[in-house]
Amino acid sequence: MQNIYYFTPMYRLISIVGGNTASQEESGFAFSLGGLLAGMGFSVVCGGGGGVMEAACMGCAEEGGLTVGILSGEERTAANPFVSLALPTGIGVSRNRMVVLAGEAVCAVGGAYGTLSEIALALQAGKPVCGFGNWDSIPGVRKVSSPQEAVEFVLEMIGEN
Repeated sequence: MQNIYYFTPMYRLISIVGGNTASQEESGFAFSLGGLLAGMGFSVVCGGGGGVMEAACMGCAEEGGLTVGILSGEERTAANPFVSLALPTGIGVSRNRMVVLAGEAVCAVGGAYGTLSEIALALQAGKPVCGFGNWDSIPGVRKVSSPQEAVEFVLEMIGEN
């Protein structure tokens, strides 16, 4: 049997974390952020659920980007409809660490204590983190007021700007 190798480009992942419910402002922010990142050749990784995660995936998908959902449960079908690649883990909120480690940078949009845990895990791992909404006053989190500002932060932190 002959081995066949395919060239697959390396995907550049940015983690977007936030609540599975979101205000209209948070959803709009996440949607725009996902689209802007896809337009620059980045892919989005998130928890794969609703709210901020779904909005970010929708924005990314509409611009032709890849979206990765690292799911807390065991069912691939639990992912929002805009996830390109659903990865069921069955490990509950422990998957939060996987979400933040997968990205080169982390953008937090609103959320509650699950998002706070992701921010803490990202900071602990030395990942650059920007925040819009609830957690933007945490030391080590750069406050951003627009999706464009979040993209500028990402580019600056990963050495693309």
